[in-house]
Amino acid sequence: QVQLVESGGGLVQSGGSLNLSCLASGSIHSINAVGWYRQTPGKQRQPVAVITRDGITNYDPSVEGRFTISRDYAKRSVYLRMTSLNVEDTAAYYCNADILSNLGSGRWHQGTYWGQGTQVTVST
Repeated sequence: QVQLVESGGGLVQSGGSLNLSCLASGSIHSINAVGWYRQTPGKQRQPVAVITRDGITNYDPSVEGRFTISRDYAKRSVYLRMTSLNVEDTAAYYCNADILSNLGSGRWHQGTYWGQGTQVTVST
């Protein structure tokens, strides 16, 4: 019932910028921490940036100062502003969220959800 949908990926030249968006939908009561992760073929998915419910952010050192994570509570969205992109940033980017959902009939579910991913490719 809960779905995360990313958008904004694409092809960009080295030094360029991209903005990623992630929209959560479904029977959502509240969204706690949300984050962006990335994965390249043959490697594990790695955290890029995380923002807590209180707005506290944490970044992987490789993107610190270049990427900015933000969230819009009313729109149930999280964003990733990526600047000064380099070829090492090429990856599939995934949105992740810790969500409390209302299943109805007094039932609740706390779970971690993933989006389907959006590809970011940085060319030289």
